Amino acid sequence: MNRILAAIFLGLFVLSPVVLAETLPPRLSDAEFWQMICDFSEPDGYFSSNNYLSNENTFQRVIPALKAAIRPGGVYIGVGPEQNFTYIAALEPRISFIIDIRRQNMLQHLIYKAAFELSETRAEFLSFLFSRTRPPELDARSSPEDLFEGYQKAASDRELYERSLQTIIRLLTEQHHFTLTTSDTESIGRIYRAFFLAGPDLSYSFMAGPRPGRTPTYSELMTETDGQGRNWSYLANEDNFKLLKDLQGRNLVIPIVGDFAGPKAIRAVAQYLEEHEAPVNAFYTSNVERYLFEDNVNWKTFYSNVEALPIDAKSTFIRAVLNARAYSNRRRNAIRSVTLLSSISELLDGIKEGRITMYEQLNALSR
Repeated sequence: MNRILAAIFLGLFVLSPVVLAETLPPRLSDAEFWQMICDFSEPDGYFSSNNYLSNENTFQRVIPALKAAIRPGGVYIGVGPEQNFTYIAALEPRISFIIDIRRQNMLQHLIYKAAFELSETRAEFLSFLFSRTRPPELDARSSPEDLFEGYQKAASDRELYERSLQTIIRLLTEQHHFTLTTSDTESIGRIYRAFFLAGPDLSYSFMAGPRPGRTPTYSELMTETDGQGRNWSYLANEDNFKLLKDLQGRNLVIPIVGDFAGPKAIRAVAQYLEEHEAPVNAFYTSNVERYLFEDNVNWKTFYSNVEALPIDAKSTFIRAVLNARAYSNRRRNAIRSVTLLSSISELLDGIKEGRITMYEQLNALSR
């Protein structure tokens, strides 16, 4: 399947020249990073779940096709928590924007930012993330399976949690000088506590249990593969981790609070990218489009916002279809999602021409 997808996308995009975003800055100052978050963001919005973790266990399966069609050095836009890191590690963009309706997601990304900056290896990163003492046998050569098995056995450490939480707050407010509100710091404590309590068993809404149909755990997602035996996760190896660490250190993974159908966030990103002549290579929407199509105005507003983004023939939507009957023949019992790709320009043309008016038609255009 991955070879077929790669061939399709190479065929779609072969006529388009590669445009690397060379005009983008090599780093943002702390002040520029925080100002961008403040200026681009919209008010905190509502979603029905805390969404601590992705609930999509097939998100790696499109990575070979994406890498075949998209060269490093562009722009990535995404939504949600950690799954973005895996796409970023694979696509190697110069800059990334994570746009999510929940302010909690922005704050969770700041926790991740602190964890990346304060950790030299994946083993240290997981120790910081889960507030568990690093097992001595874990090092830079450890596989993802070894890492998560080690931290599964390691006991949570409340004293380490308290120290690390204070370290996060100090790094963000005293070193980076981000102006977090009291509510923000309280939310950071609540989010970080979920990682502390659940550890490697953290799941979409908090704790994974043995119930049928449960969402995957952190351990399970980070040890997934692309269906061909390769793990592309951001914790698959030290190189992937260090790529993210470098981008975070240069303030080039920017979490924005924004509604996809809102008036500001996507358009602010679009204006910034237009000014820097930097087209979007990949836009990961998860399954947000399904919710947008529940309102006859929201989906139209979203694609109008997308139309403001600089794109080229290679610009690609990455979307998830969760528990979709239409794709049941493509799923094993253990798979609860399907990840699909589509050309952004082709989709926008379909909307303009009236060929796409329903969510099902959107998925039919995907591959």
